[in-house]
Amino acid sequence: MAEHDLQLQTNEYLPLRDVVFQTLRQAILRGTLQPGERLMEIHLAQKLGVSRTPVREAIRMLELDGLVIMVPRKGAIVAEITVSDLEDVLEVRGALEDLAVRKACQNMTKEQLEELKAAAERFENCLKGEDLLACAQADVEFHEMICRATKNRRLIQILNNIREQIYRYRLENLKDKGSHENLVEEHAAICRALEQRSEERAGEAIRVHIEHQKCSIIESLHIK
Repeated sequence: MAEHDLQLQTNEYLPLRDVVFQTLRQAILRGTLQPGERLMEIHLAQKLGVSRTPVREAIRMLELDGLVIMVPRKGAIVAEITVSDLEDVLEVRGALEDLAVRKACQNMTKEQLEELKAAAERFENCLKGEDLLACAQADVEFHEMICRATKNRRLIQILNNIREQIYRYRLENLKDKGSHENLVEEHAAICRALEQRSEERAGEAIRVHIEHQKCSIIESLHIK
C-alpha cells in the first residue's frame, strides 16, 4: 500500500468505526486511495492511530457502499471505476439535476441568481490556476446553489450524496484543460436559462452538461 497523508476526521458524536469509515470514504472519493489499491488493516490502523477493529468494521461498511471489493488472497481493494458504474450514477444525477433546475426556475430569487453567476465566475477563475481541488469545490458550490434554490430538503440530501459518489472522477475530468471552455459555457447556459425562467432550456442545459461530463470522464480515465 502506498504512503498517504491520511488524517482521522475526528467527531466526538460518532462511534470510532463511523469516523474511520468517513475518513476512508473521503480518501477514496477524492482519489487519495486509488482504484485497485489494497487496504491493509494493520497499515491503516497505524496511520490513523486506532486499533484494527474499527478499521475492519469500516472496510465492511465500504464494501456495502460498493467502494471496496474483497478479493481472494488479496483482501480489501478499492473498487475500480467502470463505464457501467459511471453511467449508472450519472443517469441518476441527470434526472435529479433536471428536476432541480426546473424547480429552481420557479423558486430562485434575484439575489440567488446573482450569487449563482458569481459562483460561475469563481469556477472560471479557478480554472486559470493549477489547484484542481479548488476547481472541483467551485464546481460543487455552483450546483449546490441551484439545489438549495429548490427548497426541497430531500432532493438536496440525495444530490449531495450523488455528488460525493462522482467526486473521484471529477478531478480526472478537470485535468483535461481542453474541456474547460465548454464547462464555463455550459454553466453560463444554465444561468441564462434560470434567468429566463425557462424550465425547458434549463433542463436541456443541465442534460448537455452532464452528458459532456460523462464522455470527458470516460475519455480521460480510459475506462475499459
